[in-house]
Formats: sequence, structure tokens, C-alpha cells
Amino acid sequence: MLIVVVHVHVVPDGIEAFERATLENARASLREPGIARFDVIRQQDDPQRYLLIEVYRSPDAPAAHKDTAHYLKWRDAVAPLMASPRTSHKYDNLVPPNTEGVPNAEMPIWPGSPCPSPAQRGRGEPGADLGHEALAPPDAGWETPGAR
Repeated sequence: MLIVVVHVHVVPDGIEAFERATLENARASLREPGIARFDVIRQQDDPQRYLLIEVYRSPDAPAAHKDTAHYLKWRDAVAPLMASPRTSHKYDNLVPPNTEGVPNAEMPIWPGSPCPSPAQRGRGEPGADLGHEALAPPDAGWETPGAR
């Protein structure tokens, strides 16, 4: 897995347009086979600052992502909204373990995680009724993992 953290600083009057374009891009990005996760995070004490946390399945996936129509649309839409140039850094995950290629039913869940694995739910373990879908509000607009 390759993790890219993008730091974004948006102009004050561009927040709404940035969020709209970025959420659209994130939803489309999650449908890419090379993307395992795509988080959009807004800073609490400065709503003009964001992190995009992009988790890729392979070293080639970021280049494939940047060739998609949705990324190119996003890039062009947000360019005039930047208060400063975007910066990014690449990371390797240490914990939780890389589970690429492991069937969902066998994926381990990090201790203390509020989201049990499908295998845990099937065994009726304590808290197993709290799946990922329970954490998102019904009108969030996000797909439940595995629902694609």
C-alpha cells in the first residue's frame, strides 16, 4: 500500500466549491480499482485547510488516478480556489497490517476498532452488529464498503 497525504489551503470564499468538487472526486476515486481509501478531512480550527488521505493498492495507482476524467475535472475546478499550492507526502502503512489480497471475510480488525469484520459479525462477537454502514448517516451519500 502507498499512502499519499495532500495538504490543501483554500481561499475563504472557495470553501463550498472546493468541498463540492472534492467530494465528487472522492466518490469517483473510490470506484477506481487502484484506490483502497480516499479520505477528505477538514481542519477544525481553520476550515480553509484540508487533508486528502489517499490509500493506493500499488505504486502505479497514483499515476492511473491522475489520468482519470474525474481527477482532471477536480484539478481544474479547484486550481483557482487554492490559497497556496497543494503539497503532498508519501507514506507506508505500519498498522493496521497490509491486507491487500485478503478476502474481506478474513480481514483482521485492529483492536479497539468500532467496525468488526464480516467474519466477526458472522460469529456474533460482542459489538458485531456495528458495521461500517452504522457509522454513516443515512443521507451521507457514501456507499457502504462492498456495495459497489
